[in-house]
Amino acid sequence: DTLWDLAIDEVKKRESPDDDGKHVEVWEKSILFMGNKNGGKTTIILRCLEREETPKPTLALEYTFGRRARRHNAPKDIAHFWELGGGTSLRELIRIPITNNNIRSFAVVLVLDLSKPNELWTTVEKLLQVTRHHVNKILTKLEKTNPEVATEIKQSVRNNLRKDHPDYELIEPFPIPLLIIGSKYDIFHEFDSEMRKIISKTLRFVSHYYGASLVFTSKSEALLLKARVLISHLAFGYDKSKSLSVDHSKPLFIPAGLDSLNQIGPPPASDSDIGKMCANTPLELWKKVFEKTFPPKSFCDLQDTKDPAQDLQYAEYEVDVMRAQKKE
Repeated sequence: DTLWDLAIDEVKKRESPDDDGKHVEVWEKSILFMGNKNGGKTTIILRCLEREETPKPTLALEYTFGRRARRHNAPKDIAHFWELGGGTSLRELIRIPITNNNIRSFAVVLVLDLSKPNELWTTVEKLLQVTRHHVNKILTKLEKTNPEVATEIKQSVRNNLRKDHPDYELIEPFPIPLLIIGSKYDIFHEFDSEMRKIISKTLRFVSHYYGASLVFTSKSEALLLKARVLISHLAFGYDKSKSLSVDHSKPLFIPAGLDSLNQIGPPPASDSDIGKMCANTPLELWKKVFEKTFPPKSFCDLQDTKDPAQDLQYAEYEVDVMRAQKKE
């Protein structure tokens, strides 16, 4: 059989009814992982896919996939995993994986390095702004060509929050499903308790405001398992856990829609300090309070990037010999 014959058979199989006379629908989702450089994105992806590999530094945009069968003899569901390397420096590349064709089944995982609080807000702001802008452009086009789908996408994000939730009108959900992972909890746990409280409260606010889930993780198997539950929900439609942990002295675990502004409380600053701050939105106010304690460091994600041509993981014997010859 040629590759085309196999592909035609595969499509026929998908379209033919199963034993119950119903169509077997193959679940196909895409997830983009982005966040701090060296924040642990690759490790999290490998653990989700149960691969025992040593993580390598991600160059630009990398792709892998996972497959799971819902039941015996059923076609396997597919999840496409994209990973953006380089921290915030290559954020324009997010336009490649997120397209008109897959926007209905796309989700974003933002991995934040808890051990670098001075980079936190900048990373959140830069990456989510460019992603939101790109997704909104796709949705605007869809409203003209397929308004039903555009409405369905917008409504599905709102569904994370019950209509009777007190914050229903106060938050501004991200246009596609979003999961925020705080990595390196083992280092973060050694921080002063007041610092931990400010970072935890701020990330709770940001997640709730964007209608996102939030989980703290580290290399510990138990914590990675918790992150995996939320990723498997996005990738394969598994049930998301109903458990909840909002205690700032423990790793946070808050599925979307289970927090509230009332439980999070006001920004961690005195009333007089808050009174002096000029902010147009709640998000801006939290940003100013957070950056008062953790002033953003000007950092360049590209400065540590090695020349990929010298990197052994991309060695290509014939090409490298020709390069050496040309150099000579």
